[in-house]
Amino acid sequence: MTQATGPSRSHPVTLSDVARLAGVSIATASKALNGRSQVRAETRQRVIEAAERLSFRPNQLARGLLAGRTGTVGLLTSDLEGRFSIPILMGAEDAFGAGEVAVFLCDARGDAIREQHHVRALLGRRVDGLIVVGSRTDPRPSLGRELPVPVVYAYAPSEDPEDLSIVPDSVGAGRIAVDHLLACGRTRIAHITGDPGYLAAQERAEGARAALADAGLALVGEVRFGAWSEGWGRAATAMLLDRHPDADAVLCGSDQIARGVMDVLRERGHRVPEDVAVMGFDDWQVLTSASRPPLTSVDLNLEQVGRAAARALFSAIAGGRRSGVETLPCRLVIRGSTAPLS
Repeated sequence: MTQATGPSRSHPVTLSDVARLAGVSIATASKALNGRSQVRAETRQRVIEAAERLSFRPNQLARGLLAGRTGTVGLLTSDLEGRFSIPILMGAEDAFGAGEVAVFLCDARGDAIREQHHVRALLGRRVDGLIVVGSRTDPRPSLGRELPVPVVYAYAPSEDPEDLSIVPDSVGAGRIAVDHLLACGRTRIAHITGDPGYLAAQERAEGARAALADAGLALVGEVRFGAWSEGWGRAATAMLLDRHPDADAVLCGSDQIARGVMDVLRERGHRVPEDVAVMGFDDWQVLTSASRPPLTSVDLNLEQVGRAAARALFSAIAGGRRSGVETLPCRLVIRGSTAPLS
């Protein structure tokens, strides 16, 4: 006769059953499943495996009451229609889903009064914390230090250094873009970018200049700031070729600009990438994959920004608060527009 290793199916699985199977006390099992730091890693893993083996699902309401938490968080954005905020929200929701946390999503539409209304409404629902997602990387006003729950800012950092902000590394993005062009054998690199009022445009240019300086080089001409559009890409490229016809690479501040750059290069008889390499930023696949040739671009890893913000909020809710601005690396996505010189 085989001895049973788990509880009888005649009654619901309890925390006591998990603790017994893992060989720990009920208190240790509870701490392990709630992510408390007092439990050793191997013990936590043993408890998790026992819970999975028994298909144990804790009573969420009871756990929330015992911990003084509701198991809900607020995601507050200023640009729900924006292509930058949506991937961040998706990454955050993925991380929250893994922890079985319910999410209230609010769009302030860039209106400070509407934002405060949403904050009050979310606090009225007793959320355990807030993630505030910006529409651009420029610093934004803090929600304040008096809120009763932790707040993490994503993409747009808070102006208050006591807050925690998670942002992509725009300076590093400019560096890796130029490093790639240099690795492709390009030495006369121009930079056409967007609105100079955007911090991202300034920081990407800063990173690009620094990478060139490390190689003993400089940009061809000045940084050309303008609009985030294909039209500006076309106009700026015409001016560039009139003054610097020997440029062998154009680093563009966005994929839209890069599409305009490639239009004019093609019209002027320059082959991409044989004569001039072109690359963009943002890795907006609706543009990069449809370009001729497909466009090399820098991916801002926005979903990872969202996941990191969610994990930071989990930590803050548990008492592990951090402050300052934390940057996450971007990544290079190489396609046909920057093939190495033969």
